[in-house]
Parts: sequence; C-alpha cells; structure tokens
Amino acid sequence: MNTQASAVVIGGGVMGASIAYHLAAAGVRDVVLVERDELASGSTSRAAGGVRAQFSDELNIRLGARSLEAFGRFHEEFGYDIGLHRVGYLFLLSTPEEVASFERSVELQNSLGVPSRMITPKEARRLSPLIRTDGLLAAAFSPDDGHCTPETVVHGYAAAARALGARVLRHTEATGIELRGDRIAAVSTTLGRIATDTVICAAGPWSRAVGAMAGVDLPVVPLRRQIAVTEPLAEPRPDLPMTIDFTTSLYFHSEGPGLLLGMSDPEERPGFATDTHDRWIPALYAAMERRAPALLDLRRTGGWAGLYEITPDHNALIGEATSVSRFLYATGFSGHGFLQGPAVGEVIRDLYLGRVPFVDVRPLSADRFAADAPRPEANLV
Repeated sequence: MNTQASAVVIGGGVMGASIAYHLAAAGVRDVVLVERDELASGSTSRAAGGVRAQFSDELNIRLGARSLEAFGRFHEEFGYDIGLHRVGYLFLLSTPEEVASFERSVELQNSLGVPSRMITPKEARRLSPLIRTDGLLAAAFSPDDGHCTPETVVHGYAAAARALGARVLRHTEATGIELRGDRIAAVSTTLGRIATDTVICAAGPWSRAVGAMAGVDLPVVPLRRQIAVTEPLAEPRPDLPMTIDFTTSLYFHSEGPGLLLGMSDPEERPGFATDTHDRWIPALYAAMERRAPALLDLRRTGGWAGLYEITPDHNALIGEATSVSRFLYATGFSGHGFLQGPAVGEVIRDLYLGRVPFVDVRPLSADRFAADAPRPEANLV
C-alpha cells in the first residue's frame, strides 16, 4: 500500500472512531484510521461502560454532558443500539472532606445544566438497595448518567465514517512517522506508507510511543484495572444506578441479569499486562463487606482486565503539538475516555479545521506539565 490521506488517525477505539467520523462528516476527504488489531480491541472494549457528567473540572463536565447528548441520540442517528441505560450515577461519601468536595462539584455541575444533587444516605439506599449506609454521610446523584456498551459505540462510529468515505484499516500497525524538518510527511505502517501532513494520536495507553515517533512527549502510562461479573441476582435490578463507594472506589452496576463490579488496586504497578489475577480480591471483598455486603453472596462468573491511560494529574491530553506540524492528540483520559469520546471527536474535528471548539481545551494541552500548570480532576474512580 502506498496511499495519501488528509489525516491519519492512529487508534481504533472510541476516540479514533469518533474522530474519524466527525472529520468525515465535516467533509474532510481521505481520512484514514489505522488500528493494529480489531476495532475496540484495546481499552474501549474493556471499559465498565459508565457515562456521566459528574466531574469536578468544568472541562470534564462540559465534555461529559455533550457526550451524554450524543449517546442519547446514537441509536436514532447511527442505527446502532448501544444499550444505553440512563439509571444515574450514585457517589457514596463517607468523610466530611468528600462531602465538601462533592458539594462544590454539584454546584458547578448545576451551573452548567447538569441535574446532579446531594442526597441523604437513606435516599441513596432507596436508589441502590444493595448498599449499607453505616458510616455514610451523604451521596451525590445525577439521573442523566448511566452506562452503555462501549464496543457498539465504536462500530457505529466506524460504520458511519466508512459510509462517508473514510478508510478504516484493521490489523495495520503504525510503525513510524516520517518528518521533513518540523512537518509531518507520512506514516509508516505494516501495510505500507501513507503520505499525509496530519497525524491524530488516539492510541490510548500506547500514545507515548506514538508521540515519540514525532518527537512529541505525551506523558501517558498504562495501568491495569480489573472488572468482575457476577451470577444473576435473585431479584433483577435493571434500574440500579452506577453505584460508587468513593472512599474505597468500589463500584457496581447491573450487567444483564447480574452485576459488573470493580475497584482500583493500589498495589498495581504501571505496565501493559492485561491478564487477570486474584491479588485484588481480598481488598475487593473488604470493600464489599464495608459498603455492600450483599455482594459477597454473589458468585463471580467472569471478568477481564484492561488498561487505564494515566497522566500525572489524572486528566486528559487534548490538543495540537507546537513542536511539529500537524500532530494532534486525544489521550490520557485516566479512566473517563469512553464517556467523553463523542465530544472529543467534535473538538479534534474543530482543531483540525481551525474552528473554535464548543469548549476551550487549551488547559488540557500536553505542554501544561512543562509549564507547571496541572489540571487535576478529583472525581475519579
């Protein structure tokens, strides 16, 4: 293969597929997306599928809310049923510091049109009957949030991008970026050379290596996170919100007749391993016993591991490099990439076209770390 492209998008997860679609829908010709494996085979297909706008950072609130709108019309717009369940997100808060932080977040969210609210422990248990309220001080809830099926979102965007003329190359690995001075000239792949003056990195945990091909530092490290799935509940709970014990990071939501659940593992070290192990189970069970002992009675029937793409301040990298022309990036989402995929596709489209995006993402530039201007996000799981 020796071809030309207006832009080469590297990475076939939700970010890459959304970006390819939004570029093609805007009339950009010869968009090429390269994915070294199958579409959605990386972090996207291994996500918990949560979608929300309950963040502490105004940019993340806006990106989350815009994406919720897109998820809401996805079936009608693309013909793909993404299994969207608008059951809400419920954050359980056990310390005065957590309560104060979420009160500030809810106030900011409300000012931006997000219908979140602080509720009592009794109200939290009514929404999520599997929890115990011992030690709970309050909770935060937004009914517009929920969860859906990540890989279906990717395939919907990819199919729409193809229909608009974009090329989607699966099993095609980007192996290098050819520069002429400070300008991009081509992308080398396992299928051949693609002449282009624009590369868009949407490679998730592998973004640092892609950036290095162009001499761009993208401070992203991979971190394994595990998810477990349980046997069916004796009493199905299709309206169960995504429930998060913020102190321990234990979370769960309905998945078919059973539950999907997980939590962070402080013993995990950065790396690309995605095999599963049981070293996290004692901590998981301790968190269940503390906050949702009913979960201990459910047998685990499966699970998987995937990679978070972590940045130093646990916030995204979105922008365009200043050291080389034109290298754009959307990565480092630290666990909330899937839920922001639709909105970030719009933003990258506008940056590519020289338009003003609906939200100013300059504070999320990768250059912020060199400028000692981190942008921390507090509402992380």
